[in-house]
Parts: sequence; structure tokens; C-alpha cells
Amino acid sequence: MKRSETHERGETSLSRAELIERMVAILGAGGVVSERAQLRTYECDGLASHRVIPSLVLLPENVEQIEAVVRLCHQERIPFVARGSGTGLSGGALPVEDGMLIVTARMNRIVEVDIPNQRVVVEPGVTNLSVTTEVAPEGYYYAPDPSSQLVCSIGGNVAENSGGAHCLKYGFTTNHVTGLEVVLPDGGRVHLGGKTADPPGYDLMGAFVGSEGTLGIATLVTLRILRQPETVQTMLAAFSSPDEAGGAVSGIIAAGIIPAAVEMMDTLAIQAAEATVKAGYPLGAGAILIVELDGPAAEVEHQFREVEGICRSNGASELRIALDADERTRIWKGRKAAFAAMGRISPAYYVQDGVIPRTALPVVLRKISALATDHGLRVANVFHAGDGNLHPLVLYDDAAKGEAERAETVATEILRICIAQGGSITGEHGVGTDKKDDMPKMFTVDDLDTMQRLRCAFDPNGVCNPGKIFPTPRLCGEVPGPHRPHPLQTAGLAEIF
Repeated sequence: MKRSETHERGETSLSRAELIERMVAILGAGGVVSERAQLRTYECDGLASHRVIPSLVLLPENVEQIEAVVRLCHQERIPFVARGSGTGLSGGALPVEDGMLIVTARMNRIVEVDIPNQRVVVEPGVTNLSVTTEVAPEGYYYAPDPSSQLVCSIGGNVAENSGGAHCLKYGFTTNHVTGLEVVLPDGGRVHLGGKTADPPGYDLMGAFVGSEGTLGIATLVTLRILRQPETVQTMLAAFSSPDEAGGAVSGIIAAGIIPAAVEMMDTLAIQAAEATVKAGYPLGAGAILIVELDGPAAEVEHQFREVEGICRSNGASELRIALDADERTRIWKGRKAAFAAMGRISPAYYVQDGVIPRTALPVVLRKISALATDHGLRVANVFHAGDGNLHPLVLYDDAAKGEAERAETVATEILRICIAQGGSITGEHGVGTDKKDDMPKMFTVDDLDTMQRLRCAFDPNGVCNPGKIFPTPRLCGEVPGPHRPHPLQTAGLAEIF
């Protein structure tokens, strides 16, 4: 029997000192972090409520080093987690105790810019915004734009299938990735896709994007870039309530208009953003919409007049139109800073991420408000209204006894509301550690077993980002659990909410 078959995951035959020696031989002394004080820097991602100190942090600089590291982890059954910039909000890059954390931040080269074919090839540590910065002089840009785009990495975007404000019209990361180089959980290297669209064969690239780091590590990413639109028009519309703003969103989409972005913020979010960045938001508004249209000048002008009329007919008390690039930047600066701005009005907050049909927006917001009141908490709402992707921010004081627990309860109940309305437990932040126990609320055992089979096909040893996505750890090869109906069929959830 091979040595790799004689011990279970995490039970390596190597001592920690031997492991450090082996990793230093691969990465050099500067590529291995082993001191506990330094390891604490990496104990969580953007979801700071979950913390685990890894055994080692590894800082590879090229794909060959990643291959060697992962091959050793596979042979020794050592769990490993890939991490980019650590901005994720679901605990997807949470380390595993006694495991390796492989940080790709040093792999930050833009390898190729192919303007004629509208493609850019990058390493996983390249930041989102730097792709647009690189191609902007040629009149191009990269469309997916998470709020953290200044610092979040392309590798992390691929893992989480990140979106952003402009995903309503242009889609998520998966719509802009045409090729991947991937190091599999056994240390082998494969290439999926390329520069052409829709290659033949199984859509393994589609399976990999959004797999939250459980199927391997992306080491090269081929991205589709777009030509900058001829015209961009941005409007800020103020309403007395989220219900009115929601009505305007439905009206815009019903008119056949697909804006580049439609964002909504409620009173608390407006107050926090304005206190932080002075974006000029109307503090007396119950909600604001940021509507952006782009494309040919004649089309944008016509649609913009329609959007103005729809907003006014739904009770807009104020309309502001960005007259130049500086005003447009200022409007968006408030929205992009909304999460961080919550520190202005609350000692702590819990970021939630769910999806609902657009038509359910008014009723869901009312239910969230009632839920928060029942638990004695406040909820600030910031979300991609155009595609129903909610980001309720549950505000609490972590120094007050019981408030953190109540905040987590409210956040979990919000997901139940989303599911009951025909929605989803995540739109772009992923499942990770945070929502894995919520998966059975949305999927049957058979659904989860099918997903697990795919994961096991890539990672039979279960060492690649273990403990994420699925509600209970299960080794590959175990007999699937007994079938049970979908929770909505048994719990009466639709009637509860």
C-alpha cells in the first residue's frame, strides 16, 4: 500500500518541522510563514466572526511552486486552502487547522493583453480594478466590479463567481472568463477553455468558476474585456420609502430597459455612506436608487428620459443627474463605500447576501424590517436591486450581551424569507463556512449528494478547501444519505413567511 493510503486527511507522517523544511525547499525561506504571531494575520477572510490559525502560510510565486506544494499535500493528506486578497465575506478562504493556507498574492502578473481578440491573461493575484486600468488606454474595460474591486483578486473572483453593481447587464465573473489554467487537488495541471468562446466538451470551466476553491487552484485566468461604451449616464433618484423605489425598479425592467446598474440604499445606508464619503446623498430620503445606463448615445438618451418618467411616476421626490465623470464617481463612491461606512453608525454588523425575485422586493423588505424590530436590532439595506440581490447589514453591538447571537439569528431568518419567496441563500458572496448549514433549506439530500459527487471527482482525498459549502463533512466514497423531500414541502415555510 502506498504511504498516501495509510493515513487519513490531516494525519501526515511528517512532523511540523519536517513539513516546514520541505516547504522551504520548494518556496524558499521567504515563501513560508510559520511563526504564530504572523500566522494570525491570515486567520480569517472578510468574515471576521470565523477565525482559524493555519499550521503554515505559503506564498508561492509561480505555478510550478503551487504544483509542488499541492502534490505534497495530496501525498501526505494535508488539507489546504487557497486565498487571494482575503476580501471574501462567507469564510470561503477560512484556513483549516493543521492545514496549509496557499496565498496567491505574489502571483500578480498581467501575462498577456490581446486587444484584437479582446482578451487579457492574468495570474490569480492580479486585482480586479488593475485589469481595467491596464486596458483603459486602449478604450476597453473589465466589466465585473465588486465593491472591493480595488483590492480583491481575480483568483478570488473566479472562486466565488463575483458580481458587482454592473452584473445586471453584463453578468458575473463566469460570463467573462474564457480560459483557466488549474492545479488540481492531486498537483496535476490542466487547461480549461482558452481564448475562444464555448469550447467543445463538458463545461468543466463553468463548474470550476464559483466552486469556492474546492476543485483546485486557478493559476492563470483568461478574461474577456469589453469596449468602453460611447455614453454613460448616471442618475440618483430619491424616494420616501423602499416600496416606492422598488416600484420604480420593477417599472424600469417592465419597460424593457436593462440598465448597466440599478442599486438601492435605504435610510440607514444613506446616512452611513454620507457621513463617510460626503457623496451628496439626500439624508431625508427613505431610499435612493442609483441608475446607470450605457451604450450608443441616441439609445441612452431615449432610455434615460423613460427612466426619469418611471421614477417620477413612482413618487421620486428628487432626481440628480451626473453632469460629468467627477459627479458620477462621487455618486458611486458612496455606494462602493457602504459596507465599510457602517462603522459610522454601529460598532459591528453582519453582512448577509440573498436573492429574491424583483417583484418580491417590497414584501421582503417589510418582513426584514419587522424581523429586526422583533429582535431589537436595526438592519441597513444596500443591494443590487436590478437583479434582486439583497445585502442586508444587521447592525449590533458586540459588547452588548446577546446582541451578536441575535444578529446571527436575524441574518439566518432573512435567508429563510428569501427561500420562501423563491430566491436563493447567496447571490455573489458564496456559501463558504458561513452558510453551509443553510444549504439543506434550499436543496434536498439528493441535490447535495450530486454536488458532492462532482467535488469527489476532482478531490477524492478531500484535502482541497475542506469543510466548505456542504453542511456536514463527509468523505468521498461514503454512502449517500436517505432521500427526504425539499424542506419547503414539509415545513410549511411558504406559509410561515
